[in-house]
Amino acid sequence: MLFNSISFAFFLPIVFLLYWFVLGKSYKAQNAFLLLASYYFYSCWDVRFLALLLFSTGLDYFSALQIQESKSESSRKFWFWASIGINISFLGIFKYYNFFASSFQESLALFGIQIDLYLLQIILPVGISFYTFHGLSYIIDVYKKRIIPEKDPLAYALFVSYFPLLVAGPIERATHLLPQLKKKRKFDYQQAVAGLYQILWGLFKKIVIADNCAQYANQIFDNAADFSGSTLVMGAIFFAFQIYGDFSGYSDIALGTSKLLGIELLQNFSFPYFSRDIAEFWRRWHISLSSWFKDYVYIPLGGSKGSKLNKIRNVFVIFLLSGFWHGANWTFIAWGFLHALYFIPLLLTNKNRSNIEIVSNETFFPSIKELFQIGLTFSLTTVAWIFFRASTIGGAINYMKGICNVSLFTFPSVRPTYLILLILLFIIIEWIGRRETFALGSFNQIGNRFFRWTFLVFLLILIFIFNSPIEQQFIYFQF
Repeated sequence: MLFNSISFAFFLPIVFLLYWFVLGKSYKAQNAFLLLASYYFYSCWDVRFLALLLFSTGLDYFSALQIQESKSESSRKFWFWASIGINISFLGIFKYYNFFASSFQESLALFGIQIDLYLLQIILPVGISFYTFHGLSYIIDVYKKRIIPEKDPLAYALFVSYFPLLVAGPIERATHLLPQLKKKRKFDYQQAVAGLYQILWGLFKKIVIADNCAQYANQIFDNAADFSGSTLVMGAIFFAFQIYGDFSGYSDIALGTSKLLGIELLQNFSFPYFSRDIAEFWRRWHISLSSWFKDYVYIPLGGSKGSKLNKIRNVFVIFLLSGFWHGANWTFIAWGFLHALYFIPLLLTNKNRSNIEIVSNETFFPSIKELFQIGLTFSLTTVAWIFFRASTIGGAINYMKGICNVSLFTFPSVRPTYLILLILLFIIIEWIGRRETFALGSFNQIGNRFFRWTFLVFLLILIFIFNSPIEQQFIYFQF
């Protein structure tokens, strides 16, 4: 069930009405209902994978209790590593086995050794990377005695399976979400209105920006050899806005949906394309994943402390892991490697925390210097997106070669005026709302009701006009 589907347009109002008007007196009844709704939501993808989700949930719930109750350190370690090992094994089998097997075959073939390894003919379970990371952070926090294990199986199961975040995040923490599930929730009109605005903005990002950019990005990337360097640049830019509109649009719909249910989720994006350097970009892009790797990998490795060699090692570890988390392909690893190369000079010169606040926080217009920094950062991320989008490393390199020739200085042959205008409108709205958690975050504070409603109707019209007759999947569902 897609967030941008007719089925979800029926599903959400039914959940909302039953949740507040039938079950509103008991948060436990609400939790039970949300859990059933979440399992139904997940089953709409493939009911067979519900068993894997249930097993993972039960494993971590039981292991956490055993860690807490163990009287010896060896017993605590056993349950900790059993949970970690089984979870990572499932992720490895479903997501990475074929990659390792085929890479091993290809490596041996370089030395003239031909072997046939069995490859699995299985579908990647939707959301496995996300709910696995939910469970891993929970088990690690329990083992490190940062939290005590949750004894209510219903609350813990909902923490893992809550449908707004189940298939594509944000990656929640037990310390943030579980306390909200353990108390009575009251309907907040202002929170619900903000949720509707965020859902609307998420749909605009997905349907109007991402899906329309995808049409041209796919055309250019799939036929890269036929286009000039300038057109290939346009294709990379279209993909940059496609993936941002697609993934941040999903996150906005998820957060807005959760607001309707009185539950706040972690912010996942904070206007990353207005970043002035790569370090700031990673504080604003896929925040829940970045912070997960920082807290559970980077800091335990030593973070930015120690020798320069250790700092460089730690940066490469987290960026390569981040790339590998996205998919079993060398292109994702290359994408992570590039970002590590971008990041290291900032770290070594102690400039990785130079830009903490949003750009032009005290003024409306950016300075010339800020414009240059934003343009440079966007250019670097767009180059890296070429590797993310390409099917192979060779394809990405050929794409780059296609850009680096005299045809770069010609007029692009693919230049949809309507889409360029839509992207400019999108950038303007995001810029105006950049100080909020999402672009329309302060929209309800505008005193002119006529203007508010006119603008909302305008967005709805654009969504209706540019909606594809075919439901378009979200990119991050494949991760």
